[in-house]
Amino acid sequence: MLLILAQWLQDDYGFFRVFSYITFRAVMATLTALLIGLVFGPWVIRKLTALKADQAIRTDGPQTHLAKVGTPTMGGILILIGIFISCVLWADLSNRFVWIVMIVTFGFGAIGWVDDYRKVVHKNPKGMASREKFLWQTLIGLFVAIYLAFSVSEVNNYKVLQLFMSWVESGFSLDLPAKSNLYVPFMKEVSYPLGVMGFIILSYLVIVGSSNAVNLTDGLDGLVIMPVILVGAALGAFAYVMGNSIYAKYLLFPYIPGAGELLIFCGAMGGAGLAFLWYNAHPAQVFMGDVGALALGGALGTIAVIVRQEIVLFVMGGIFVAETVSVMMQVLWFKFTKKYYGQGRRIFRMAPLHHHFELGGWRETQVVVRFWIITILLVLVGLSSLKLR
Repeated sequence: MLLILAQWLQDDYGFFRVFSYITFRAVMATLTALLIGLVFGPWVIRKLTALKADQAIRTDGPQTHLAKVGTPTMGGILILIGIFISCVLWADLSNRFVWIVMIVTFGFGAIGWVDDYRKVVHKNPKGMASREKFLWQTLIGLFVAIYLAFSVSEVNNYKVLQLFMSWVESGFSLDLPAKSNLYVPFMKEVSYPLGVMGFIILSYLVIVGSSNAVNLTDGLDGLVIMPVILVGAALGAFAYVMGNSIYAKYLLFPYIPGAGELLIFCGAMGGAGLAFLWYNAHPAQVFMGDVGALALGGALGTIAVIVRQEIVLFVMGGIFVAETVSVMMQVLWFKFTKKYYGQGRRIFRMAPLHHHFELGGWRETQVVVRFWIITILLVLVGLSSLKLR
Protein backbone atom coordinates (compact mmCIF):
# COMPACT_ATOMS: atom_id res chain seq x y z
CA MET A 1 0.00 0.00 0.00
CA LEU A 2 2.75 2.45 0.97
CA LEU A 3 4.77 1.37 -2.08
CA ILE A 4 1.92 2.45 -4.38
CA LEU A 5 1.68 5.80 -2.60
CA ALA A 6 5.45 6.30 -2.77
CA GLN A 7 5.54 5.54 -6.51
CA TRP A 8 2.85 8.17 -7.03
CA LEU A 9 4.75 10.80 -5.03
CA GLN A 10 8.35 10.06 -5.98
CA ASP A 11 8.38 12.31 -9.06
CA ASP A 12 7.61 15.32 -6.87
CA TYR A 13 9.45 14.20 -3.74
CA GLY A 14 12.61 12.30 -4.59
CA PHE A 15 13.17 10.82 -1.14
CA PHE A 16 10.17 8.53 -1.69
CA ARG A 17 12.34 6.53 -4.12
CA VAL A 18 13.80 4.76 -1.11
CA PHE A 19 10.54 2.79 -0.94
CA SER A 20 11.52 1.00 -4.13
CA TYR A 21 14.35 -0.77 -2.28
CA ILE A 22 13.29 -4.17 -0.97
CA THR A 23 15.84 -4.02 1.84
CA PHE A 24 14.40 -0.74 3.16
CA ARG A 25 10.85 -2.06 3.13
CA ALA A 26 11.98 -5.32 4.77
CA VAL A 27 13.52 -3.39 7.66
CA MET A 28 10.41 -1.24 8.00
CA ALA A 29 8.16 -4.30 7.86
CA THR A 30 10.19 -5.87 10.66
CA LEU A 31 9.96 -2.77 12.84
CA THR A 32 6.26 -2.30 12.10
CA ALA A 33 5.38 -5.88 13.04
CA LEU A 34 7.56 -5.64 16.15
CA LEU A 35 5.85 -2.42 17.28
CA ILE A 36 2.37 -3.81 16.61
CA GLY A 37 3.14 -6.92 18.65
CA LEU A 38 4.59 -5.01 21.58
CA VAL A 39 1.72 -2.50 21.69
CA PHE A 40 -1.17 -4.90 21.20
CA GLY A 41 0.34 -7.82 23.13
CA PRO A 42 -1.16 -6.93 26.55
CA TRP A 43 -4.58 -6.32 24.98
CA VAL A 44 -4.53 -9.69 23.17
CA ILE A 45 -3.45 -11.47 26.37
CA ARG A 46 -6.30 -9.84 28.33
CA LYS A 47 -8.83 -10.85 25.67
CA LEU A 48 -7.59 -14.45 25.62
CA THR A 49 -7.68 -14.57 29.40
CA ALA A 50 -11.26 -13.27 29.36
CA LEU A 51 -12.17 -16.06 26.93
CA LYS A 52 -10.65 -18.49 29.43
CA ALA A 53 -8.51 -19.79 26.60
CA ASP A 54 -6.02 -21.42 28.96
CA GLN A 55 -3.73 -24.18 27.74
CA ALA A 56 -4.31 -27.72 29.03
CA ILE A 57 -1.16 -28.96 30.79
CA ARG A 58 -0.16 -32.62 30.55
CA THR A 59 -0.08 -34.18 34.00
CA ASP A 60 2.22 -36.99 32.82
CA GLY A 61 4.95 -34.54 31.82
CA PRO A 62 7.48 -32.57 33.85
CA GLN A 63 5.92 -31.46 37.12
CA THR A 64 7.31 -27.94 36.70
CA HIS A 65 4.78 -27.42 33.91
CA LEU A 66 1.88 -27.62 36.36
CA ALA A 67 2.69 -24.05 37.39
CA LYS A 68 1.62 -22.96 33.89
CA VAL A 69 -2.03 -23.83 34.48
CA GLY A 70 -4.19 -20.83 33.59
CA THR A 71 -1.78 -19.35 31.02
CA PRO A 72 -3.78 -18.36 27.91
CA THR A 73 -3.01 -19.94 24.55
CA MET A 74 -3.93 -18.95 20.97
CA GLY A 75 -1.34 -16.17 21.23
CA GLY A 76 -0.28 -16.90 17.67
CA ILE A 77 -3.08 -14.56 16.62
CA LEU A 78 -0.81 -11.71 17.77
CA ILE A 79 1.85 -12.86 15.28
CA LEU A 80 -0.67 -13.13 12.45
CA ILE A 81 -2.02 -9.63 13.12
CA GLY A 82 1.50 -8.19 12.95
CA ILE A 83 2.35 -10.07 9.74
CA PHE A 84 -0.88 -9.07 8.00
CA ILE A 85 -0.76 -5.35 8.79
CA SER A 86 2.97 -5.11 8.08
CA CYS A 87 2.72 -6.91 4.73
CA VAL A 88 -0.28 -4.85 3.62
CA LEU A 89 1.65 -1.67 4.42
CA TRP A 90 5.10 -2.52 3.05
CA ALA A 91 4.85 -5.36 0.52
CA ASP A 92 4.20 -5.04 -3.20
CA LEU A 93 0.57 -6.19 -3.24
CA SER A 94 0.79 -7.05 -6.93
CA ASN A 95 3.36 -9.75 -6.17
CA ARG A 96 1.86 -13.22 -6.58
CA PHE A 97 4.29 -14.95 -4.23
CA VAL A 98 3.41 -12.68 -1.31
CA TRP A 99 -0.25 -13.56 -1.72
CA ILE A 100 0.32 -17.30 -2.03
CA VAL A 101 2.38 -17.32 1.19
CA MET A 102 -0.34 -15.27 2.88
CA ILE A 103 -2.96 -17.79 1.75
CA VAL A 104 -1.01 -20.63 3.36
CA THR A 105 -0.22 -18.66 6.51
CA PHE A 106 -3.75 -17.50 7.23
CA GLY A 107 -5.37 -20.65 5.89
CA PHE A 108 -3.36 -22.84 8.24
CA GLY A 109 -3.83 -20.23 10.95
CA ALA A 110 -7.61 -20.55 10.57
CA ILE A 111 -7.33 -24.33 10.95
CA GLY A 112 -5.29 -23.87 14.12
CA TRP A 113 -7.73 -21.26 15.44
CA VAL A 114 -10.70 -23.60 15.08
CA ASP A 115 -8.75 -26.42 16.71
CA ASP A 116 -7.63 -24.25 19.63
CA TYR A 117 -11.06 -22.65 20.05
CA ARG A 118 -12.79 -25.99 20.32
CA LYS A 119 -10.23 -27.23 22.83
CA VAL A 120 -9.89 -24.30 25.18
CA VAL A 121 -13.14 -22.35 24.83
CA HIS A 122 -15.65 -25.12 24.17
CA LYS A 123 -13.63 -27.43 26.46
CA ASN A 124 -13.63 -30.16 23.81
CA PRO A 125 -10.43 -32.16 24.50
CA LYS A 126 -10.34 -33.54 20.95
CA GLY A 127 -10.54 -30.13 19.30
CA MET A 128 -10.68 -30.50 15.54
CA ALA A 129 -10.59 -34.18 14.60
CA SER A 130 -7.25 -35.27 13.13
CA ARG A 131 -8.86 -36.31 9.87
CA GLU A 132 -10.71 -33.00 9.56
CA LYS A 133 -7.55 -31.02 10.26
CA PHE A 134 -5.54 -33.10 7.80
CA LEU A 135 -8.26 -32.69 5.15
CA TRP A 136 -8.16 -28.89 5.31
CA GLN A 137 -4.35 -28.87 5.36
CA THR A 138 -4.35 -31.14 2.34
CA LEU A 139 -6.79 -28.96 0.38
CA ILE A 140 -4.73 -25.81 1.00
CA GLY A 141 -1.40 -27.60 0.52
CA LEU A 142 -2.40 -29.22 -2.78
CA PHE A 143 -3.86 -25.98 -4.16
CA VAL A 144 -0.65 -24.10 -3.40
CA ALA A 145 1.58 -26.95 -4.63
CA ILE A 146 -0.26 -27.11 -7.97
CA TYR A 147 -0.07 -23.34 -8.41
CA LEU A 148 3.63 -23.19 -7.55
CA ALA A 149 4.45 -26.05 -9.94
CA PHE A 150 3.72 -23.65 -12.80
CA SER A 151 4.27 -20.30 -11.07
CA VAL A 152 7.92 -20.75 -10.08
CA SER A 153 8.96 -20.99 -13.73
CA GLU A 154 7.00 -17.98 -15.04
CA VAL A 155 6.92 -14.24 -14.47
CA ASN A 156 3.19 -13.55 -14.10
CA ASN A 157 -0.15 -15.27 -13.67
CA TYR A 158 -1.02 -15.02 -17.37
CA LYS A 159 2.07 -17.01 -18.33
CA VAL A 160 1.37 -19.41 -15.45
CA LEU A 161 -2.03 -20.12 -17.02
CA GLN A 162 -0.42 -20.57 -20.45
CA LEU A 163 2.07 -23.09 -19.05
CA PHE A 164 -0.71 -24.96 -17.29
CA MET A 165 -2.80 -25.15 -20.48
CA SER A 166 0.25 -26.35 -22.43
CA TRP A 167 0.72 -29.11 -19.88
CA VAL A 168 -2.92 -30.17 -20.20
CA GLU A 169 -2.83 -30.07 -24.02
CA SER A 170 0.35 -32.19 -24.04
CA GLY A 171 -1.51 -34.98 -22.29
CA PHE A 172 0.12 -34.12 -18.94
CA SER A 173 3.54 -35.01 -20.31
CA LEU A 174 5.12 -31.56 -20.65
CA ASP A 175 8.39 -31.16 -18.77
CA LEU A 176 8.76 -28.14 -16.51
CA PRO A 177 11.63 -25.64 -16.97
CA ALA A 178 14.85 -26.29 -15.05
CA LYS A 179 13.89 -23.72 -12.39
CA SER A 180 11.48 -26.25 -10.91
CA ASN A 181 14.17 -28.90 -10.39
CA LEU A 182 15.21 -30.11 -6.95
CA TYR A 183 18.50 -28.36 -6.19
CA VAL A 184 21.17 -29.96 -4.03
CA PRO A 185 22.96 -27.52 -1.67
CA PHE A 186 26.74 -27.14 -1.99
CA MET A 187 26.50 -28.74 -5.48
CA LYS A 188 24.75 -26.01 -7.44
CA GLU A 189 25.25 -27.63 -10.81
CA VAL A 190 23.47 -30.76 -9.55
CA SER A 191 19.70 -30.75 -9.79
CA TYR A 192 17.05 -33.38 -10.35
CA PRO A 193 14.04 -32.90 -12.63
CA LEU A 194 10.85 -33.56 -10.72
CA GLY A 195 8.20 -33.27 -13.38
CA VAL A 196 4.83 -31.74 -12.59
CA MET A 197 3.59 -34.55 -10.36
CA GLY A 198 6.91 -34.89 -8.56
CA PHE A 199 6.97 -31.14 -7.87
CA ILE A 200 3.40 -31.17 -6.56
CA ILE A 201 4.00 -34.15 -4.27
CA LEU A 202 7.28 -32.77 -2.89
CA SER A 203 5.81 -29.29 -2.37
CA TYR A 204 2.76 -30.69 -0.61
CA LEU A 205 4.92 -32.78 1.73
CA VAL A 206 7.20 -29.82 2.50
CA ILE A 207 4.35 -27.37 3.20
CA VAL A 208 2.13 -29.66 5.26
CA GLY A 209 5.09 -31.43 6.88
CA SER A 210 6.71 -28.15 7.97
CA SER A 211 3.43 -26.94 9.42
CA ASN A 212 2.99 -30.03 11.59
CA ALA A 213 6.68 -30.21 12.53
CA VAL A 214 6.63 -26.67 13.92
CA ASN A 215 3.41 -27.49 15.76
CA LEU A 216 5.04 -30.50 17.44
CA THR A 217 8.02 -28.38 18.50
CA ASP A 218 5.81 -25.84 20.27
CA GLY A 219 5.97 -27.23 23.80
CA LEU A 220 8.18 -24.96 25.92
CA ASP A 221 8.30 -21.23 26.58
CA GLY A 222 10.05 -19.57 23.65
CA LEU A 223 11.22 -22.84 22.15
CA VAL A 224 9.63 -22.68 18.71
CA ILE A 225 9.47 -18.97 17.90
CA MET A 226 13.21 -18.25 17.81
CA PRO A 227 14.02 -21.10 15.37
CA VAL A 228 11.13 -19.88 13.20
CA ILE A 229 12.60 -16.36 13.20
CA LEU A 230 16.10 -17.61 12.38
CA VAL A 231 15.03 -20.00 9.62
CA GLY A 232 12.65 -17.38 8.22
CA ALA A 233 15.41 -14.77 8.09
CA ALA A 234 17.70 -17.19 6.26
CA LEU A 235 14.98 -18.07 3.75
CA GLY A 236 14.45 -14.33 3.27
CA ALA A 237 18.12 -14.04 2.28
CA PHE A 238 17.68 -16.85 -0.26
CA ALA A 239 14.55 -15.14 -1.61
CA TYR A 240 16.40 -11.84 -2.02
CA VAL A 241 19.23 -13.53 -3.93
CA MET A 242 16.94 -15.50 -6.24
CA GLY A 243 14.74 -12.50 -6.91
CA ASN A 244 17.75 -10.54 -8.17
CA SER A 245 18.98 -11.58 -11.62
CA ILE A 246 22.54 -10.40 -10.98
CA TYR A 247 23.01 -12.11 -7.62
CA ALA A 248 21.27 -15.27 -8.81
CA LYS A 249 23.53 -15.55 -11.85
CA TYR A 250 26.68 -14.87 -9.85
CA LEU A 251 25.82 -17.41 -7.14
CA LEU A 252 24.58 -20.01 -9.66
CA PHE A 253 20.98 -20.02 -8.44
CA PRO A 254 17.87 -20.00 -10.64
CA TYR A 255 16.46 -16.53 -11.14
CA ILE A 256 12.86 -16.44 -9.90
CA PRO A 257 11.26 -13.07 -10.72
CA GLY A 258 9.26 -11.70 -7.81
CA ALA A 259 10.79 -13.98 -5.18
CA GLY A 260 12.74 -11.10 -3.63
CA GLU A 261 9.52 -9.57 -2.32
CA LEU A 262 9.26 -12.49 0.11
CA LEU A 263 11.99 -10.75 2.13
CA ILE A 264 9.23 -8.34 3.22
CA PHE A 265 7.13 -11.23 4.52
CA CYS A 266 10.12 -12.80 6.27
CA GLY A 267 10.92 -9.47 7.90
CA ALA A 268 7.33 -9.08 9.09
CA MET A 269 7.37 -12.64 10.43
CA GLY A 270 10.63 -11.94 12.26
CA GLY A 271 9.39 -8.71 13.82
CA ALA A 272 6.07 -10.25 14.87
CA GLY A 273 7.94 -13.27 16.24
CA LEU A 274 10.26 -11.13 18.36
CA ALA A 275 7.29 -9.23 19.78
CA PHE A 276 5.60 -12.51 20.62
CA LEU A 277 8.79 -13.78 22.27
CA TRP A 278 8.66 -10.74 24.56
CA TYR A 279 5.51 -12.21 26.12
CA ASN A 280 6.32 -15.88 25.51
CA ALA A 281 9.73 -15.86 27.23
CA HIS A 282 9.90 -17.96 30.40
CA PRO A 283 7.72 -17.71 32.42
CA ALA A 284 5.34 -17.25 29.50
CA GLN A 285 2.40 -14.85 29.70
CA VAL A 286 0.84 -16.47 26.63
CA PHE A 287 1.33 -19.60 24.53
CA MET A 288 1.37 -19.71 20.74
CA GLY A 289 -1.20 -22.45 20.17
CA ASP A 290 -1.95 -24.21 16.90
CA VAL A 291 -3.13 -20.95 15.35
CA GLY A 292 0.45 -19.71 15.31
CA ALA A 293 2.46 -22.92 14.97
CA LEU A 294 0.56 -24.35 11.99
CA ALA A 295 0.61 -20.98 10.22
CA LEU A 296 4.31 -20.27 10.70
CA GLY A 297 5.36 -23.78 9.74
CA GLY A 298 3.28 -23.63 6.58
CA ALA A 299 4.80 -20.26 5.69
CA LEU A 300 8.36 -21.57 6.05
CA GLY A 301 7.59 -24.57 3.88
CA THR A 302 5.96 -22.46 1.16
CA ILE A 303 8.85 -20.00 1.01
CA ALA A 304 11.33 -22.89 0.80
CA VAL A 305 9.42 -24.33 -2.16
CA ILE A 306 9.32 -20.98 -3.97
CA VAL A 307 13.07 -20.40 -3.60
CA ARG A 308 13.82 -24.08 -4.38
CA GLN A 309 15.55 -24.75 -1.07
CA GLU A 310 13.61 -27.71 0.29
CA ILE A 311 16.76 -29.57 1.33
CA VAL A 312 18.24 -26.47 2.96
CA LEU A 313 15.01 -26.04 4.96
CA PHE A 314 15.42 -29.64 6.14
CA VAL A 315 18.93 -28.76 7.37
CA MET A 316 18.19 -25.37 8.93
CA GLY A 317 15.00 -26.65 10.54
CA GLY A 318 16.84 -29.60 12.05
CA ILE A 319 15.19 -29.01 15.43
CA PHE A 320 11.74 -29.33 13.84
CA VAL A 321 12.86 -32.50 12.06
CA ALA A 322 14.30 -34.03 15.24
CA GLU A 323 11.15 -33.29 17.24
CA THR A 324 8.94 -34.85 14.56
CA VAL A 325 11.12 -37.93 14.13
CA SER A 326 11.20 -38.45 17.91
CA VAL A 327 7.39 -38.59 17.99
CA MET A 328 7.24 -40.97 15.03
CA MET A 329 9.86 -43.28 16.53
CA GLN A 330 8.19 -43.25 19.94
CA VAL A 331 4.76 -44.12 18.54
CA LEU A 332 5.99 -46.80 16.13
CA TRP A 333 8.23 -48.49 18.71
CA PHE A 334 5.49 -48.43 21.34
CA LYS A 335 2.98 -50.05 18.97
CA PHE A 336 5.53 -52.59 17.73
CA THR A 337 6.60 -53.72 21.21
CA LYS A 338 3.01 -53.83 22.43
CA LYS A 339 2.06 -56.09 19.53
CA TYR A 340 4.97 -58.50 19.83
CA TYR A 341 5.82 -58.33 23.55
CA GLY A 342 2.42 -57.55 25.05
CA GLN A 343 3.69 -54.34 26.65
CA GLY A 344 4.49 -51.04 24.99
CA ARG A 345 8.05 -49.76 25.41
CA ARG A 346 9.52 -46.32 24.83
CA ILE A 347 12.71 -45.12 23.19
CA PHE A 348 12.57 -41.69 24.84
CA ARG A 349 11.46 -40.79 28.34
CA MET A 350 8.75 -38.71 26.70
CA ALA A 351 8.10 -37.32 23.23
CA PRO A 352 8.51 -34.81 21.63
CA LEU A 353 12.25 -34.66 22.19
CA HIS A 354 12.34 -31.55 24.38
CA HIS A 355 10.38 -33.37 27.09
CA HIS A 356 12.93 -36.21 27.02
CA PHE A 357 15.67 -33.80 28.06
CA GLU A 358 13.47 -32.14 30.67
CA LEU A 359 12.77 -35.49 32.33
CA GLY A 360 16.49 -36.17 32.12
CA GLY A 361 17.23 -33.25 34.44
CA TRP A 362 17.59 -30.26 32.12
CA ARG A 363 15.74 -27.13 33.19
CA GLU A 364 13.24 -25.72 30.71
CA THR A 365 15.38 -22.70 29.95
CA GLN A 366 18.40 -24.93 29.33
CA VAL A 367 16.49 -26.97 26.75
CA VAL A 368 15.21 -23.85 25.03
CA VAL A 369 18.53 -22.00 24.83
CA ARG A 370 20.46 -25.10 23.73
CA PHE A 371 17.92 -25.78 20.98
CA TRP A 372 18.33 -22.14 19.91
CA ILE A 373 22.10 -22.59 19.74
CA ILE A 374 21.73 -25.71 17.61
CA THR A 375 19.37 -23.84 15.28
CA ILE A 376 21.83 -20.95 14.91
CA LEU A 377 24.56 -23.41 13.89
CA LEU A 378 22.26 -25.19 11.42
CA VAL A 379 21.14 -21.89 9.90
CA LEU A 380 24.77 -20.89 9.41
CA VAL A 381 25.37 -24.18 7.62
CA GLY A 382 22.36 -23.48 5.40
CA LEU A 383 23.48 -19.91 4.66
CA SER A 384 26.96 -21.13 3.74
CA SER A 385 25.38 -22.95 0.79
CA LEU A 386 24.75 -19.53 -0.76
CA LYS A 387 28.42 -19.30 -1.67
CA LEU A 388 30.06 -22.69 -1.15
CA ARG A 389 30.02 -25.00 -4.14
